[in-house]
Amino acid sequence: MTGASVSADTHEDNANVPTSPPVAEKREHTYTYHGITISDPYDWLYDKSYPEIDDEDVLDYVKAENAWFEAAMKPHEALTESLFTEMRARIKEDDSTVPQRRGDYLYWSEFEEGAQYRKHYRKPVGAPESAEPQLILDQNALAEGHEYFRLGALSVSKSGRYIVYATDTNGSERYTARIKDLETGELLDDVLEGLRGGLTWVANDTALAYTPATKEWRTLEVKLHTIGQPNDTDVTLFTEEDQSFSVGAGLSAQEDYLIISTGDNETSEVRFVSAADPMGELTLIKPREKGVEYGVDIREGELWVWTNDDHINFRLAKADLDTPGDWDTVLAGSDDFYLTDFDLFQGFFVTEGRLNGLDQVQIRSYENPTKADPIAFPEASYDAGLSNNPEYDQTVLRLSYESMITPDTVLDYDVATKTLTTLKTQEIPSGYDPTQYVTERVEIQARDGTMVPVSIVMRKDRAQILAEAGIEGPGPLHLYAYGAYGYAIPPGFSTTRLSLVDRGFAYAIAHIRGGDDLGRRWYLQGKMFERTNTFNDFVDAGRGLIKMGYTAEGMVTASGGSAGGELMGAIVNQDPAQYGAIVAHVPFVDVLNTMLNESLPLTPGEWQEWGNPIESKESFAYILSYSPYDQVKAQDYPPMLVTAGLNDPRVTYWEPAKWVAKLRDTKTDDNVLLMKTNMGAGHGGQSGRWNSLRETAEEFAFILWQMGMTQEP
Repeated sequence: MTGASVSADTHEDNANVPTSPPVAEKREHTYTYHGITISDPYDWLYDKSYPEIDDEDVLDYVKAENAWFEAAMKPHEALTESLFTEMRARIKEDDSTVPQRRGDYLYWSEFEEGAQYRKHYRKPVGAPESAEPQLILDQNALAEGHEYFRLGALSVSKSGRYIVYATDTNGSERYTARIKDLETGELLDDVLEGLRGGLTWVANDTALAYTPATKEWRTLEVKLHTIGQPNDTDVTLFTEEDQSFSVGAGLSAQEDYLIISTGDNETSEVRFVSAADPMGELTLIKPREKGVEYGVDIREGELWVWTNDDHINFRLAKADLDTPGDWDTVLAGSDDFYLTDFDLFQGFFVTEGRLNGLDQVQIRSYENPTKADPIAFPEASYDAGLSNNPEYDQTVLRLSYESMITPDTVLDYDVATKTLTTLKTQEIPSGYDPTQYVTERVEIQARDGTMVPVSIVMRKDRAQILAEAGIEGPGPLHLYAYGAYGYAIPPGFSTTRLSLVDRGFAYAIAHIRGGDDLGRRWYLQGKMFERTNTFNDFVDAGRGLIKMGYTAEGMVTASGGSAGGELMGAIVNQDPAQYGAIVAHVPFVDVLNTMLNESLPLTPGEWQEWGNPIESKESFAYILSYSPYDQVKAQDYPPMLVTAGLNDPRVTYWEPAKWVAKLRDTKTDDNVLLMKTNMGAGHGGQSGRWNSLRETAEEFAFILWQMGMTQEP
């Protein structure tokens, strides 16, 4: 029995090219929780031997969908290629980062012309301009022979002698770490496999703290590997018993303490130990308390704590190392200012956050910490924050800045003189004139009365572009959002976006609840039993933009990935007529089944975000009420492109596969529905800057095809 039946109609000149989409079989499968029975006839697409995927029926179906994707997109190859060419022309191929000092060296990375991946270099501080830099790592060489390659953790030892790096060559996000001696250029024999998190040098560069992944892809341990010793002698520094928590490790500001943190999406617990003696006794700062998050740093023998224990928007506190759980407030929590982070330096400290949804970077003194000296940025809406500042004794701060019309800009801020210096602005070789574009920020009322901000960018001559293209009315608008985990989508710059905007699209980012764009409460109002606010905000933002004349019904295109892909699934169930095309990347659409399967990598840690339907009937019913896969109904749906990664450990491949199969069987329209599965990649799609760019070109070609805009601008 095969898992998919493909139309027998084929072109005579190529019998392998399908002319109709595959149809997945329905196989009877039901389950019951809390007295509610659910029918799931596409459950068979979940290969029960996962993470091994060897069920031939499953693979046949996924391959059939890929063949249909290729056949449907083939007539638009020229458009895809044209988009790819113009996108690539906007990227400086031989680009490099601005060097930054760490210890005795300046470090930076470079792309060579045509290369997919970076090379990493350094040279001694004070070396003449003509001095030959040292190549310390070549990602292109590491990627050779692999269909997929991604660099994970990368860390140079404090002395500068060693570099440790971690690589993933199949998209499973299980990294393998190697150590290179930068004096000899030789690789050491040490190999650490199955890693997820960072790699931290301790014990005077003689050992590494690391976080291995369990079989279920969870991080529940911090281990210590001594350089040159067999892996079976590695010591476990900390073990987490709660399967819903994840563990991480890092160094304090002066790199004298190893800080080990554990937590889920709403609760934290932190310990510390001397970095010189990491096998010493760990000091617990404060026992976990459900709903209380905190993060710490240590400076000059004082513990600094960022926490939401008494205010939803977090406060900053201090404590003695001898009594680490007694926290004295340094900065009280504020209804107006959302404190998102802090960084400690020798002569000052920095607080980061958002005020009225706009990024703030504030310089503060240890003597008068309540007085903020905010860095002023030139535009009304922007994305700004601290960049790479590795030195504790830092008097000039490296910043990043961009807006929807200003390319990525690297700045230095002199703390003493309060002056900003532009070091580099993203170069766009094919040309870019920011004066040709306009960006706006509007507020749209959602159905419950909440005002939802939306950031928009478009050409000033948009009306003329649309008229020349023969498009009447306000024209198309692309709407993007994420809306989960408290992750705010900043109003930043994108070179690829220009391929839509230059063709007459308005491009909008909806700052919907579920992100923390307007503070922590904004996030909480989009999770658990308020999750549907996220979907309603997006639908209402689109409807509001139609009402304001930016676009028209059926002219809104939309995209989102992962939890943003779940958003795409929910909004097309709710208001399909609004959209002319939808792109859902690795969409988390089978929410109920995933939250019921505690053997999956992320499920236990996700219950705090979505609810636990195993234990709670209320959670089961609420998730069922919006889960996109479960709520597919017999109605017309817009044209849709769905992507997946066969090795994706975050959103497993069968979620989009089951969703597409059910949509094909249930929907009442003849609109295009395509699914593309990357067979050798994971959550982030293909690796390498050009491979990734080509996937974006495919996405935009699909959108333009569905909007009837396949002509060149």
